[in-house]
Amino acid sequence: MFSVMRGQSRHQHILDRLHSEGRVDVADLAVALETSEVTIRRDLDLLAEQGTLRRIRGGAVSLMMRGDELPFAMREVESVEAKQRIAAVAAGLIHDGEAVVVDSGTSGLAVARALTDRQLTVMPLSLHGAVALSASSSVNLLLPGGATRFGEGAMVGPLAEASLAALRFDTVVLTCCGLSPEDGVTAHDLQDAAVKRAAVTSSRRIILVAEGAKFTRTALATVCPTDRIDVLVTDETAPADALGRFRDAGVDVQVA
Repeated sequence: MFSVMRGQSRHQHILDRLHSEGRVDVADLAVALETSEVTIRRDLDLLAEQGTLRRIRGGAVSLMMRGDELPFAMREVESVEAKQRIAAVAAGLIHDGEAVVVDSGTSGLAVARALTDRQLTVMPLSLHGAVALSASSSVNLLLPGGATRFGEGAMVGPLAEASLAALRFDTVVLTCCGLSPEDGVTAHDLQDAAVKRAAVTSSRRIILVAEGAKFTRTALATVCPTDRIDVLVTDETAPADALGRFRDAGVDVQVA
């Protein structure tokens, strides 16, 4: 008899295999996940509809090169529960009445959703975050100018940077593609990194949200060094030695 694994957990396993191996096989996945091949085919079809993979006979292949940034749709189903816990902790650090920048990305979207019932002025740096906050009657929503990155919905370009430079915020909730004590906060996209830097410059306090997997990655563009971060909110998978070095640098580390 097959064991029961939640669809979200199966999807996470499939995406992890795709990211590391580039290809998955229906029969192998069914054995590994102790479920039926019919269920695996259904999972693959759903993930293909979301744009995270391409179906082939007997399995699926990744749409990404290994060194590239994973697409938003793929990252959105990664570490969902951890991102929700991290977002809840980050939201708890923000006081009603603050003016807040919420960064782009899937972790930024989780934070935006956690702030929808708060009395705040919020500038989200993505269309996803803007949509989440637009349904709130208590949030004073500010929108930056600029272009949007296809698939990501992140606001980028000189108009977005100018919007941030013209204002002063109490807090920025910053996201990242990679994180380490040596390299600080990094991002894959150069335009995205520039907007993140503008948000950091315009904010009095920096709260960085990053699940443990981010500590294994370093992206192309530097956003800010470790000692610019005021609070780091992460999860229990973050490496203890790295967290110790962040604490030594004066960062308030909170584990969700």
